[in-house]
Amino acid sequence: MWGKLSWAAIPLDEPLPLVSAAIVGLVLLGTFAWVVAKGHLPYLWKEWLTSVDHKKIGIMYIILALVMLLRGFSDALLMRAQQAVALNAPGFLPPDHYNQIFSAHGTLMIFFVAMPFVIGLMNFVVPLQLGGRDVAFPTLNSVGFWLTATGALLVNVSLVVGEFARTGWLPYPPLSELAYSPGVGVDYYLWSLQISGVGTLLSGINLVTTVLKVRAPGMTYLRMPMFCWTTLASNLLIVAAFPILTATLAMLLLDRYLGFHFFTNDGGGNAMMFMNLIWAWGHPEVYILILPAFGIFSEVASTFSSKPLFGYRSMVVATMAICIISFMVWLHHFFTMGAGPNVNAIFGIATMVIAVPTGVKIFNWLFTMYGGRIRFSPPMLWTIGFMVTFVIGGMTGVLLAVPPADFVLHNSLFLVAHFHNVIIGGVLFGAFAGYEYWFPKAFGFKLHEGFGKAAFWFWMIGFYVAFMPLYVLGLMGMTRRMQHYNVPEWQPWLHLAAFGAVLIAIGIALQVAQLVWSIRRRAELRDLTGDPWNGRSLEWSMPSPPPMFNFAVLPDVEGEEAYWAIKQRAIERQALRPEPEYTDIHMPRNSPVGFICAFFATIMGFALIWHIWWLVLVALVCAYATFVVFAWRDQHEEPVPAATIAEIDRANRSARRDALANLQPVT
Repeated sequence: MWGKLSWAAIPLDEPLPLVSAAIVGLVLLGTFAWVVAKGHLPYLWKEWLTSVDHKKIGIMYIILALVMLLRGFSDALLMRAQQAVALNAPGFLPPDHYNQIFSAHGTLMIFFVAMPFVIGLMNFVVPLQLGGRDVAFPTLNSVGFWLTATGALLVNVSLVVGEFARTGWLPYPPLSELAYSPGVGVDYYLWSLQISGVGTLLSGINLVTTVLKVRAPGMTYLRMPMFCWTTLASNLLIVAAFPILTATLAMLLLDRYLGFHFFTNDGGGNAMMFMNLIWAWGHPEVYILILPAFGIFSEVASTFSSKPLFGYRSMVVATMAICIISFMVWLHHFFTMGAGPNVNAIFGIATMVIAVPTGVKIFNWLFTMYGGRIRFSPPMLWTIGFMVTFVIGGMTGVLLAVPPADFVLHNSLFLVAHFHNVIIGGVLFGAFAGYEYWFPKAFGFKLHEGFGKAAFWFWMIGFYVAFMPLYVLGLMGMTRRMQHYNVPEWQPWLHLAAFGAVLIAIGIALQVAQLVWSIRRRAELRDLTGDPWNGRSLEWSMPSPPPMFNFAVLPDVEGEEAYWAIKQRAIERQALRPEPEYTDIHMPRNSPVGFICAFFATIMGFALIWHIWWLVLVALVCAYATFVVFAWRDQHEEPVPAATIAEIDRANRSARRDALANLQPVT
């Protein structure tokens, strides 16, 4: 009845995962008890869990990413500690557990930290910058988020029920085939990513449609903020690349569940085809992550330099060039696998070519800063830290694009250092810049600047101390994923890397302290006008936090920096524009369909992993029934009265009118 599931699935002989799970369970149980005791559960259900408001869904994506960052970073600390003590010794992590930890670390950090973080920022910001009221498909947006959360949940369930994959963050066959991984670890990986991948694809379709079709009057393509352009490019890549991932993992599932031979070494299969397919998705995935970060840096550099973005149109061209060329470089991930010198040379050249538009962006940011009145607030510090760090990562990437060099360095810690150099220095620094930058817009108060600067410096220094030694170790011949080693010369560098991880942990602790302190002192940090940074795009033209309808009246956009032009005219005249005529606005009703479908998707995924076929059928029928019930709903929208809109807008206009006297026009 319960398929492969039995009490033996609980790892009673491994105290570390059990204790970790117990602590997490107690925290979740305590949080839920507090919510119920304080009477917040109805509010949480009505305003958040069933919300289709793009802003709240974006915030929930970011909360998911931050929670998974703590989970994934705990794996990183375990790996660094293990390698620091594992010279001619077994260390404290058994090989089986160590393999699961590095696999879970990579999976969580890419799919459930980096992806939700950038998708959350795009969800929150893009409709505000475009002058829209919501994304194109609000309910689909909710479904996409909750399916992503389902994938994250299943990965974490593997901590205490069964096991996770031991294959690394990409399950290369033949290791991932049933003959070599007969347990449920690879199945946890595959179903988690299949379910969350559908959620990501829905988000990609939604955001592409939003950018193309849901824009304010006058918001032409070449008037869109750069973050909207990078969002468009990133989500075009999602729409094009994620079906490849879904199909590839589906073929591996067929191999494991039904005895097919897509990627086996016999029966007509070809393991190399998996490499081609997974990296045909995998390299565009890198740009899916980094392009939104590029957009964030463009917004931050312009705002905190008090200048328009230098070379806006060249940035647009560079963004779309990266979008296209990113599909032409995947083979550089396996130069060593025998494609031949001619093929390797072509892909090596393409990899070098894609560095050119990235270099254009770096110079444009530098020229934006040149001659500007730069304010070194935390978002700007993350941006400057990115430019230094990412250039180093980019140069090592170009080095790895040279096939003879890659033959020496492939699968070494040099590669690990390069990957983290661009993902942490690019994606995560960008996400942190966006988090600091748009936090006042989301919650109505700024984050404490002192804690933010201290966190930045611990992250920055910790990153270099943690990962520069890995470049050295790679050149010394240390390969990745080693549970123990017997070369004494490696250990001092691994000690240094472990110390760097501790510095990063202090940076994370400071970010937690910053959030707690800022919430407690939010009255002192309140953003009264909705424009705390003297911003230039439309999201700064509304109250903080924005009302559910975003704009009292949709703006009529004139020029590239719509809000900056309006603001400068108001400062010159010392008067706001005349009060508009307010009318009722119809907004989409909240819907539980995303949450309910994710609930059944979680049950279905768990049942598929453990071969509980009757439960799969029940969950599938219930999920389908949820969609049918939603489809027959009579009322899809609810009106916001003009009086409510007027009250909110007049309060914001009053605050901005009071602030006008303290502002000077910028020439």
